Amino acid sequence: MSSDVLSGDVQQHETRTRANRETDARAKALLSLLADLPAGTDRDRVRARLIELYIPLAEYLARRFRNRGEHLEDLVQVANLGLIKSVDGFDPGRGAAFTSYAIPMIVGELKRHFRDKGWDVRVPRRLQELRLEIGKVSGDLAQDLGRSPTVADLAARLGVSEEEIIEGLDCGQAYRALSLDAPVGDAGDGGAYGLGDLLGGDDPDIRNVENREALRPLLARLPVRERKIIAMRFHGNLTQSQIAAELGISQMHVSRLLAGALRGLREQLTRED
Repeated sequence: MSSDVLSGDVQQHETRTRANRETDARAKALLSLLADLPAGTDRDRVRARLIELYIPLAEYLARRFRNRGEHLEDLVQVANLGLIKSVDGFDPGRGAAFTSYAIPMIVGELKRHFRDKGWDVRVPRRLQELRLEIGKVSGDLAQDLGRSPTVADLAARLGVSEEEIIEGLDCGQAYRALSLDAPVGDAGDGGAYGLGDLLGGDDPDIRNVENREALRPLLARLPVRERKIIAMRFHGNLTQSQIAAELGISQMHVSRLLAGALRGLREQLTRED
């Protein structure tokens, strides 16, 4: 590296350091002023100026959490909310630097966003925290064991049951839901099956289960001949003429008996409903 490049880097670093000191000095004066001002226009203007001074800090902290499934613009908004809370809650009388108060506040707001708003399917907080713990110890365990840790290994390290480890691992799938249009296979005609194509539909027979169960005792109360006619018509798929020939009666008689039996069943079902 040439001396000119090194000199330039040093100058940039000194410039940034000097700018940060100037910002901190202005912010310190504004924070003291904000604490002394009563509610009103001047106080609102000082508060807005303080927030503007530290927006770059909020954006920097937001960028630390990017590439985790959330849009950077959303993370910046969350970080700015944490910054506003920091400005409103800071007490300069305690003697602490503002950044030492604001940074944990902003980071905490970002972590809460991931915990409460980042999941497509909400899972209990204990499982979210367990999932994070699993991620932290998995690498160390792999190095110690010389292989990928098993569920039993993870449970022993974290002091929880194997069932809890399995729940913690499974809950990771709830962070982002798959689209129903996600391809899962080849349709054979140049297209592809989507996940939604694998979902089953309503079984029409399920809808009739209740009706069949309600009809069962009502059918048992019918005279034997009416029960036989209904069975031959709807289970045997015989025509009225075929039923008449089978029972040795006229087709007209079969029609009257069938219509009367069905009307009675319908009235009883309606009355019981």
